[in-house]
Amino acid sequence: MFVVSQERFEQLVADALDSLPPELGAAMENVAVLVEDRSEGRSLFGLYEGIPLTKRGPDSYKGVMPDRITLYQEEICGVCSTEAEVIAQVRKTVIHEVAHHFGISDPRLEELGWA
Repeated sequence: MFVVSQERFEQLVADALDSLPPELGAAMENVAVLVEDRSEGRSLFGLYEGIPLTKRGPDSYKGVMPDRITLYQEEICGVCSTEAEVIAQVRKTVIHEVAHHFGISDPRLEELGWA
């Protein structure tokens, strides 16, 4: 396990989001990105909760709370032994969860090497 401060971890998440292609960042809509210590119930690096952009419609998407992408610091740091590994895992997790926001499924992410 490689330990980083919460502030540093949040900066790594921000850096990973900033590393996305600008057109993807601009297309993200009504989504909050959060950091929590650990997931409840099962071990996860990240979790997307919401309605993917591909499922939204003018009649079915009104007045809803923002989607949520949550990254779990302890789970990510728990599999890393260096800061470089934490950086890589945070980036991979951010890309994975953002992909869900765009409607990309886990099987497709596996095919693409982002699962």
